[in-house]
Amino acid sequence: MLCAIALIAAAAYLLGSVPTGYLLIRLFRHQDIRAVGSGNIGATNVLRSGGKKLGLVTFLLDTLKGCAAVWLGGFLGALLMPATPLRTAEAIAALCAIVGHMFTVWLRFKGGKGVATGFGVFLASAPWAALAAVAVFILVFLLSRYVSLASILGALSFPLFALFLVHGPQSTAFLATQWIAALLIVAKHHQNIRRLLTGTENRFGAKKTA
Repeated sequence: MLCAIALIAAAAYLLGSVPTGYLLIRLFRHQDIRAVGSGNIGATNVLRSGGKKLGLVTFLLDTLKGCAAVWLGGFLGALLMPATPLRTAEAIAALCAIVGHMFTVWLRFKGGKGVATGFGVFLASAPWAALAAVAVFILVFLLSRYVSLASILGALSFPLFALFLVHGPQSTAFLATQWIAALLIVAKHHQNIRRLLTGTENRFGAKKTA
């Protein structure tokens, strides 16, 4: 069983670690996204620094790799440890995919903030809760124009929505992963939180990036 868990974790981590934004900017702009804007490899910085189309593609691919990691984890779990609840295997894969995106081995363990990949794993594991969290993100963003604040509140709302919108048995790993993933995303926004508290965070559309 431990070998199966290790395999699921490794596969999900490697899938999540693909630095989509970095690769797209390298391919189409011949730049290092880490030296542009905020230096983040995620969709928001790509959008601001590389254009709307590349930002959208980055978001979609990061979301897709999160979904794929959960599906792969479920497939391997059913194949290698059928006695274990499916959601446990999916939870392991979900968390490792997010960690892979945040600390990618391909960029010396520096990556993105996990919002799009987190949305992907949430969408695959609890779609209605994920869509409800997106609604929170959109509402907060429209009211504040702060992508960071919308991302933080959207991530934190997901585990709460999951309590009411996920039906059927939920393993301890499944429940714990939701909160760990959300808190990791919040922790990755620590600089944004500091700027929000001091009133120096940049609203979306400003020339200077967050």
